[in-house]
Formats: sequence, C-alpha cells, structure tokens
Amino acid sequence: MARMFCVANQKGGVGKTTTSVNLAAGLAAQGQRVLLVDMDPQGNATMGSGVDKRSLERSVYQVLVGLAPLKDATVASAPGAYDVLPANRELAGAEIELVDLDGRETRLKHALAEVDALYDFVLIDCPPSLSLLTLNGLCAAHGVIIPMQCEYFALEGLADLVNTIKRVHANLNPDLRIIGLLRVMFDPRMTLQQQVSEQLVERFQDKVFATIIPRNVRLAEAPSYGMPGVTFDRSSKGAQAYLAFGAEVIERVRLL
Repeated sequence: MARMFCVANQKGGVGKTTTSVNLAAGLAAQGQRVLLVDMDPQGNATMGSGVDKRSLERSVYQVLVGLAPLKDATVASAPGAYDVLPANRELAGAEIELVDLDGRETRLKHALAEVDALYDFVLIDCPPSLSLLTLNGLCAAHGVIIPMQCEYFALEGLADLVNTIKRVHANLNPDLRIIGLLRVMFDPRMTLQQQVSEQLVERFQDKVFATIIPRNVRLAEAPSYGMPGVTFDRSSKGAQAYLAFGAEVIERVRLL
C-alpha cells in the first residue's frame, strides 16, 4: 500500500514544489516507487520533473472530472526516475466544474485507489490556497508534510494551516495527520532564522524533521533545466539535504 503525503502550505513561495520534486527524486534514488501528483494549475512540479505541460494529451484535470483513468494520464519523469500525474492551465477550470460533481472533495482519493499497489509513495503538490484542489489532496493523503521558511510571518500562517488540517481530519479524512515540518531555504547566518527554528522545535518537538534544507543556488537553477535538484547536481548541499530528507521520511514512515 502506498503512503500518500500532501506537501502543503497556504503561504506561497515557501518551497512546496521544490520539496515535492526533490523529495520524489530523493525517494526514487533510494529504490522507492514514487508517483508525484501535481495539483497546481501552474504546473511547476510537472515542468520541474522534465515533463512539458504544454504538450500533454491528458492531465490531472481529466482524472478529476472523470474523463480519463489515472493510469492513462501518468507519465514518467526521465531525470527523476519517478512517475508524474501532470498539470497545466486546464486544471484551473476544474475548480468550477468540481462544485457540481458528486464527491467533489474525494475525486483524487478514488482515482489514486486504482494505482495504490503500484507505488510505495504518492506525493501531492498542492497549490498555495485552501481550494477544492488542495482539499482533494488533503482528503486523499495519510499525512501532510509542511515546508516552511524560518521567518516570523511563516509562524503566523502555520497556525492557520494546522487548524485547517484539524478541520479536514475531523470532518472529511480521519486518517490525516501532520507528518512533519521541514525547514527550507535556511540560512544559519541569520539570527532570526535560528530563533524561529528553535521556536518550532520547542513547540512541535518531534514533528520537526531533523533535516534542514539550506538556501542553495543549484536547487534554484535545476527547474530551468527540467530536472530535480537531486539529479541536476547531486553533490550540491541542497541535493544532499533532500537525499537525507528522503531517508528520514522512509524511516519516519516505518515508525508510523
């Protein structure tokens, strides 16, 4: 049975897609069978996996509205060695169409049930808002991985996200839990970031992943080449951190 995790944060620009793509590649590098689901109409996770969103015949949009089975829309990420359920601008229209469909919050969950036995991990890259697309991701997942920068406003937004997860757990998905908080784009030279990091550990304790992802130019460059940072420059500090994070996720899943 696949472990299904949302990578989510209501705040934009916090490294959700970078984390989704590089965790997928990091898990695949350690022999795991991985499916990355792109639930963001911008399609950044799709492009960052080496898949051209402009030439897709089928995408997650067709899957959500019932026009195609998930296995027919899945494509392989050659550089990442994992599979992708891609997204493009069509997905923006799904927000409106889903409103009138039966089981609108659980369309993704039922679609993923068809391929559950084919993967060890399913990672769902959510858009930076609490939309029906994000809700589909949260209803399908066993847990949430929250990437966040160690900044003051990130702490403010985290409280809202935790409350959202609690509401979904109570009303729609009793299996949903917070798997962990991942500190990303971390610069140890900044005192404020060190202080916020310490506050996170103090408040959330073992829910904070031990791995810290540093601010890294090679990670930022990789998407322009259509590659995860883990495969673009495996020796970089960012890639090494995501490989370590993949190992930590595998270990944490064993303990669940």
